[in-house]
Amino acid sequence: MTTNGFTCEQDVEIIEQRLVYQGFSRLEVVRLKHRQFAGGMGVVIQRELLIKPEAVGVLIYDPQRDEVLMIEQFRVGALAESNPWQLEIVAGLVDSVDDDETLETVVCREALEEAGVTLTHVKKVMTYLMSPGGSNEKFTLFVAQADLSHAGGLHGLPEEGEDIKVTVLKAETAFQALMDGRVSNAPALIALQWLMLNRQNLAICRE
Repeated sequence: MTTNGFTCEQDVEIIEQRLVYQGFSRLEVVRLKHRQFAGGMGVVIQRELLIKPEAVGVLIYDPQRDEVLMIEQFRVGALAESNPWQLEIVAGLVDSVDDDETLETVVCREALEEAGVTLTHVKKVMTYLMSPGGSNEKFTLFVAQADLSHAGGLHGLPEEGEDIKVTVLKAETAFQALMDGRVSNAPALIALQWLMLNRQNLAICRE
């Protein structure tokens, strides 16, 4: 929660906003001034703004088995890391959500495509900006339940170049991977931290 009372409409002056690249993502150069905490408007600053489609993801948990579904896939943004195959939660882009398709519908479809599981008890956790210092990318995180007794294998849409390995982990094993630094992307980090805090409050009690 912010307490400064600033608004984009009243406290940000866009001087120039121009497109410099249009591909899978959109890159714009923005020149602007914004109100300062000490009062008055600041100097003109220039920023590169990466515009990306909205994304959704889902933490899939089997409360009866106390297991978490994670996926692994290659990520070009991790090329500089020792291993660009990231341990993630199921996620996808929101191409277009109209009256017939909600964000919940999108995550259910992604769970089928990327992991071959059917979700129940889908619940929104939070919406956050992935990297607001240079991108408008918005991510909505859900938590859902699924029977993970037969989950696993390779999934994804070959026509989209997807090569996804499904891994089912005991919750404590997933938490240990988080603590050991083997989970290094924001959606999975936030999702597992949320589960650590809320596992006992999920609807179906573990046996």
